[in-house]
Amino acid sequence: MKRILLTIAFLLGIVSFANAQGIIGGKVTGNFQTDIQVSKEDSTIGAQKLDDKIRINSFANFLYTNGDFTAGFRFEGYLNPILGFDAQYKGAGIPYRFATYKKDFLEVTVGNYYEQFGSGLVLRSYEERNLGLDNAMDGLRIVAKPLNGLVLKGLVGKQRYYWEDIWNTSNGLVRGVDADLALNDLIPSFSASDYRLSIGGSFVSVYEKADNVSTTINNEEYRLNIPENIGAGAFRANFAYKNFNLGAEYAQKGQDPNAVNGYIYRKGNAFLLTTGYSTKGFAIRFEGKRIDNMSFKSKRTASGNMLNVNYLPAITRQHSYSLMSMYSYATQVNGEMGFQVDVMYKIPKKTLLGGKYGTDLKLNYSYITSLDKEPIEGYQLNQMGTEGYTSSFLKFGDDIYFSEINLEVNKKFSKDYKMNFMYSYQTFNPIAFGHEGNPFIYANIFVVDGTYKISSHQSIKGEVQWLLTKQDYDEFAKGDWLQLGAEYNLNGKWFFALSDQWNYGTEQGDKVHYYNLALGCTYNTTRVSLSYGKQRQGILCIGGVCREVPASNGLFMTITSSF
Repeated sequence: MKRILLTIAFLLGIVSFANAQGIIGGKVTGNFQTDIQVSKEDSTIGAQKLDDKIRINSFANFLYTNGDFTAGFRFEGYLNPILGFDAQYKGAGIPYRFATYKKDFLEVTVGNYYEQFGSGLVLRSYEERNLGLDNAMDGLRIVAKPLNGLVLKGLVGKQRYYWEDIWNTSNGLVRGVDADLALNDLIPSFSASDYRLSIGGSFVSVYEKADNVSTTINNEEYRLNIPENIGAGAFRANFAYKNFNLGAEYAQKGQDPNAVNGYIYRKGNAFLLTTGYSTKGFAIRFEGKRIDNMSFKSKRTASGNMLNVNYLPAITRQHSYSLMSMYSYATQVNGEMGFQVDVMYKIPKKTLLGGKYGTDLKLNYSYITSLDKEPIEGYQLNQMGTEGYTSSFLKFGDDIYFSEINLEVNKKFSKDYKMNFMYSYQTFNPIAFGHEGNPFIYANIFVVDGTYKISSHQSIKGEVQWLLTKQDYDEFAKGDWLQLGAEYNLNGKWFFALSDQWNYGTEQGDKVHYYNLALGCTYNTTRVSLSYGKQRQGILCIGGVCREVPASNGLFMTITSSF
């Protein structure tokens, strides 16, 4: 509470100073959200009894803007955290507050901020509320644009870690610089060219006091020489010509023995390649990546999703349908290699298959494997205190982690009726979630949904999802599933939805109906939704970052608004 009062006093002091300087006025905006969960014990699905009965996650953002000056703060309350969020979030306070001032070609931010260099391979500070992830920086950030097309960034700070007073901890200090140059903007004669070229580079360093770590190799004990400054650099380039584009980024990290990689001394690297071509009615996109020992945290003993300095994107399709995403893939920071291809084609209107409105086809294929790893001569693979392994840069590993082929057909039959058809075949290796030794999961998944516009004020949507797999051995793999759903919308302000997810194919437990009833309304900028039903235990993934979601049975309400 003392910290909250001090923060509020600080912000009031800023406003008072602004008033004294004759610059008061400006505009105040903000938004808030409250999630309320009431859950009861349900032994059938594994929902545990909660002593507190009701759990609440809340946040509110307040932003003051006046010309070149901006300041704001965010209040958060987890009383107690809803199921699936880390218990360390329990509490309330103001973990995010900042002030930004722009003058000429400079922008200076003090306090908290989010930032990303390039694709994020060496630095990405961001928030993903649905995952309970927030690694906001606290410190100083400067952005300079001295020339048209040139952007320079510099920052220093520490990362948020739940409610810890990070400046009184040994967590690492993050320093970083980044430069981005768009040649077409820098050179006026190139501004209208069909060729577009930009280049950029980043360097990030984390300072953390060395730990006292020992290991035994060949029956002899050794004390590890832990580096206190860990550096990572990246170079990127993007090229485009008319409808064609090509982008690449390569990052390399210095020796960083840590809890995630088992305290090995191998240098890390990551490579990301994207290329695509598009024209009217057709587009194709290719993504490839290779990740080798690229866990980069500001605390070497940490694991999990917090305190990640960098971000390693997934190159698999991110699904919105629940059964399609039942076996979502999580990026393997210690090593993976793979690619993804997307092809989109629109069958023209007034053809046999296109019909009156045309037909959209989307084909996706993704394939992710382990790295090719060989032990260092004389040592075991990944032996602590050694370089861990050797690896051929262009060779795929022997273990498939995930693959998927996905076909989607979007068809509009009339101005009031449209349908979506989707099929996916997925191969999933449970080792990607720490379930080593479990058999592969092979799943055929079908989805059909349709929307019918009853009138200009009403619409109804129906949905069928069907997952077929022979794998049925524990809570992680529970056989065949069927999901039915329907939703009614009125004036874009009211909705009513009903769904049932049925685990009819399991032989290892009860064949459970995970029903859910939802109702919601929107008025101006305020939205209220209420649902009641059962939630299965599973994995929630967004962009290759995942968290486990425990089973629950009860009521869930969300209230959002902005001003």
